[in-house]
Amino acid sequence: MAEAATGATAWRSRARAFADREIRPVAAAIDRDDRIPDGMLAALARERFVGLGIPGRWDGAGGDVRATAAVLEELARASAAVAVTLSVHLAVCARPILDHGSDAQRERYLRPLARGERIGAFALTEPGAGSDAAHIATRYRRDDGDFVLRGTKMFTSNAVSAGTILLFATHDPALEGRGISAFIVAPGTPGFSVSQRLDKLGLRGSETTELVLDEVRLPGDALLGSEGSGLRIALGALAGGRVGIASCALGVAEAAFETLRDAVRDDPVDWKRIRLARAFAELSGARALVALAAERADAGASSVPDASVAKLVASRAAVSIASAGVEIAGPSGARADAPAGRLYRDARVFPIVEGTTEIQELILGRALAGPPDEPNDN
Repeated sequence: MAEAATGATAWRSRARAFADREIRPVAAAIDRDDRIPDGMLAALARERFVGLGIPGRWDGAGGDVRATAAVLEELARASAAVAVTLSVHLAVCARPILDHGSDAQRERYLRPLARGERIGAFALTEPGAGSDAAHIATRYRRDDGDFVLRGTKMFTSNAVSAGTILLFATHDPALEGRGISAFIVAPGTPGFSVSQRLDKLGLRGSETTELVLDEVRLPGDALLGSEGSGLRIALGALAGGRVGIASCALGVAEAAFETLRDAVRDDPVDWKRIRLARAFAELSGARALVALAAERADAGASSVPDASVAKLVASRAAVSIASAGVEIAGPSGARADAPAGRLYRDARVFPIVEGTTEIQELILGRALAGPPDEPNDN
């Protein structure tokens, strides 16, 4: 365990230096211009951050969950948009291909993702299906050994820049979750289009798009896993990704805390000191839970409740501390270009992405209560 912690420490130091050098000088522009600068993804690839958690056999950088969490946290302190872009690439695109793909699929898709030659995206949510993923309406049918897809995806991260998209469709909506399969899609495939890029309150530099699939024909080897296993793959990816998103939220909470502390130092009246103390308690709890979730994931323990509570608490801490920063900064904090305002806008996204607050509470409630009519030893 000490060796793993040392590895995470080294990755953290590397990410902190990268954030100071590459991200902080352009953080305001990322928020203002609604995009990550050209060259940022290549810079992340040079540092090998895009291959974290992927074995060297597939050209990855190795590293465990604690290392990945440390990197995402440090990047998010400088820009949540950059950190979330990386988290999506790693957790809900590259990792499912590693876990469920054939060696041929890993060779074709995972190696370029691990090297940073492609960025990964994840397309599950639809205009009529968000948290209730079992009821997606994007359809696929078989045709001469190929798969043909038709439908619309909404709130898809990274899709503009993506070279590989993990996308989910159902053979028959009446089957609900049992009819869903996972497909690896390359942008540029005939019939595939990004219909619009969505303007968001926060995480402005993180691409969020609507996708349209109009008779998109995919070869048989585009299927990830087996037919009907798509919902399991999607939910597993999201569960694993929650440690990453919690780490991003923690990074925003830390940046907001530093902004808040600077403001209180300039005007150290008692009520502001009390709010700073409350923020410190919120931050400390979030930090401990994110660390525990990453540690348990590395130990191979059942990490679903740990990831959910880490994501829940870190998201709430980010919003609460960032909100206090805006209030204490006064009128200047409400300006669009103010650091406090940017941090608040970014923080407000985290209770929604990769499972809303209510979904995390539902997951935790089910885990804590145990199956119906059975004793609960917790």
